[in-house]
Amino acid sequence: MSTDKKTFKRYTVTSALPYANGPIHIGHLAGVYIPADIYTRYLRLKGEDVIYIGGSDEHGVPITIKARQEKLTPQDIVDKYHTMIKDSFEEFGIAFDVYSRTSAPVHHETASGFFKTLYDNGKFVEKETEQYYDEETRHFLADRYITGTCPHCSYEKAYGDQCEHCGTSLSPTDLINPRSVLSGNKPIMKKTRHWYLPLDEYEPMLRKWILEGHKHDWKSNVYGQCKSWIDQGLQARAVTRDLDWGVKVPVEGADGKVLYVWFDAPIGYISATREWGEARGADWQKYWKDPESKLVHFIGKDNIVFHCIIFPVMLHAEGSYILPDNVPANEFLNLEGDKISTSRNWAVWLHEYLKDFPGKQDVLRYVLCAAAPETKDNDFTWKDFQARNNNELLAIFGNFINRTLVLTHKYFEGKVPEIPVNDSLNGITPTDKQTLDSLAAFPEKIMNSLDNYRFREALGELMNLARLGNKYLTDAEPWKIFKDNPQRVQTILNISLQICGSLTILCEPFLPFTAEKLQKMLRVGKPQWKLAGSRDLLKAGHEIDVPALLFDRIEDKEIDDQIQKLLQTRKDNEQVQPQTPLKPPITYEDFARLDIRTATITAAEKVAKTKKLLKLELNTGLDTRTVVSGISGVYEPADIVGKKVILLANLEPKNIRGIMSHGMILMAEKQDGDLSFIVPEKEFPDGEIIC
Repeated sequence: MSTDKKTFKRYTVTSALPYANGPIHIGHLAGVYIPADIYTRYLRLKGEDVIYIGGSDEHGVPITIKARQEKLTPQDIVDKYHTMIKDSFEEFGIAFDVYSRTSAPVHHETASGFFKTLYDNGKFVEKETEQYYDEETRHFLADRYITGTCPHCSYEKAYGDQCEHCGTSLSPTDLINPRSVLSGNKPIMKKTRHWYLPLDEYEPMLRKWILEGHKHDWKSNVYGQCKSWIDQGLQARAVTRDLDWGVKVPVEGADGKVLYVWFDAPIGYISATREWGEARGADWQKYWKDPESKLVHFIGKDNIVFHCIIFPVMLHAEGSYILPDNVPANEFLNLEGDKISTSRNWAVWLHEYLKDFPGKQDVLRYVLCAAAPETKDNDFTWKDFQARNNNELLAIFGNFINRTLVLTHKYFEGKVPEIPVNDSLNGITPTDKQTLDSLAAFPEKIMNSLDNYRFREALGELMNLARLGNKYLTDAEPWKIFKDNPQRVQTILNISLQICGSLTILCEPFLPFTAEKLQKMLRVGKPQWKLAGSRDLLKAGHEIDVPALLFDRIEDKEIDDQIQKLLQTRKDNEQVQPQTPLKPPITYEDFARLDIRTATITAAEKVAKTKKLLKLELNTGLDTRTVVSGISGVYEPADIVGKKVILLANLEPKNIRGIMSHGMILMAEKQDGDLSFIVPEKEFPDGEIIC
């Protein structure tokens, strides 16, 4: 039974706006767009009033960085990738009702108006703070325009907002040896004025709305992350920044300032809905302001805080908008055992897949849904892709449909046979009745899974229905008994065709291209969810078309080609990545201040709610101390107890996830991020000084 406790008149469904600085890859699809598309297609089949909103996020700092790298304007970049992304989505069958962009005039107007409403109502706090500034280029530096050494794991290419090596959130002032991406120079601190959204003032509202109101219906990963943020205490967040690309701040004295992308981008959902409504003369506001509308955000886990805390606070502060009913965020998808990386080109890009596997959109949709990272990170492999196509879609789903339709044409001239009535020998047997009863139960099973955002489970039930049909047809063996008992074959094929008809309806959210082929083969109209599971969905005498194969076998060579492409990518990365350049010179006195000595790890454990951090106890020969190190992804705690290490012992202590870390372990790091301990060639006692 569904956990939905309220009936809604309409649904507003959004999926995270992709940055228009590169193409879409399978991680995006598995995490966000496929589940959102399945959900909205399902709602449409039920006859619900639903609008599915998408669009390109075109104002992020990554856009300006990409433009600088390619020596183009930001508008050139977003025009190129917006078109590529939009076209790929359309070809792949992601059925947005509107796919807009945040550089559109309607968005600038909507976002400016939203800001002005909050500004006029005194919802912001104005602050003067110091921010990093590049004296050579005369720019205040946004977070991503600053790089430096991560204070947690010593990664030297961390950004001012996050270390992509250990995943820790940062602020620019946390970085060791910060430098400007624009000039490579060390930035200075300079005063600037911005407006802030005081999230701390909304903690009581968030506690009641999330921690009390959604404890049981939100996914555990979403609820847990929200609870952690709230329990740690929320801080005011700037809603403006010093940039020349984005939505201009619509107040006096704000020259050279734009809306911060995290404030600007989610308003893109609203402006896209407005664009959709105004183009059709429809009332778009009811999808956002009527309490009988259900708002659902589909996102990846890296966007939870923005969609569950910050955007709801914005909507609440404005006063006229509904809050999201659910935010079913997924974890991350890896590729062949390695993290998907756009910078390393370690990805399966959607536009390339569509060229390499023409007509196989549903195969990728199926595989990515079956392997969706709903509760934990999952892995995509090309061998699994091949196996799921050949052993499941082809051998189970496609095989059952093809055999049923071929036999119908062979024995009954392509017409649905009638089940004989009142014939104890040739009518409904206990097996027939059990099969029909099982068929009738599947729509409710799948509906319950989809209503609760369990898409893998729903897809599994769809395949179970295909397995039911396959087993029924195989066990009945109509090809063996037709000569002696054609009436029994009438019953067998009628029931098999009813299963085919229900599969045509129920597969549409998951496999829309396959559903369309089936509709044509069965000569049925637009599918309706309420008809699925019926024992007379296809009436006796209804004529079906000549069958065609739904799926083709994927051969080893096709998969080997894809694997070789990835291996070549890895090889190219190793060849082209330059060695890290030398750092600026230091004096001997600078070096002499460093206390680098030997130590032994005496205990190790993972830091809760982190992926990369280990809490280590070290014997330095002088004392026993705690050091937090970002090496969990490389070393298991049990494997490093007793390990001799080199320690920077006089590094200023720092609080990392509530643990005071006293020092830093020195590691060697490859270009691909692989880490290794630095150890002396000979055995040294703990506490020996390293010169």
